[in-house]
Amino acid sequence: MIGMEDMGLIFEVTDAMGIDRESISVPLGKEDPGAVRLLSNGEIEIVVPESTSTEEWVATLRVELEKLGFEMEE
Repeated sequence: MIGMEDMGLIFEVTDAMGIDRESISVPLGKEDPGAVRLLSNGEIEIVVPESTSTEEWVATLRVELEKLGFEMEE
């Protein structure tokens, strides 16, 4: 299950990219291999992997968000 620490780590990345928290959907269950995708309703779905710690995975999250066109804000 996703915990508050996991969400904090995710929000560190998404906040730094200027992504509104209301536009993020994070399923409560973890599922390998994890995923980041833009849904048809404009939300960003972030599925946290089960076999990798969230601390390690947030680097992948950043790369995947960059592939969707988001950038780190200054």
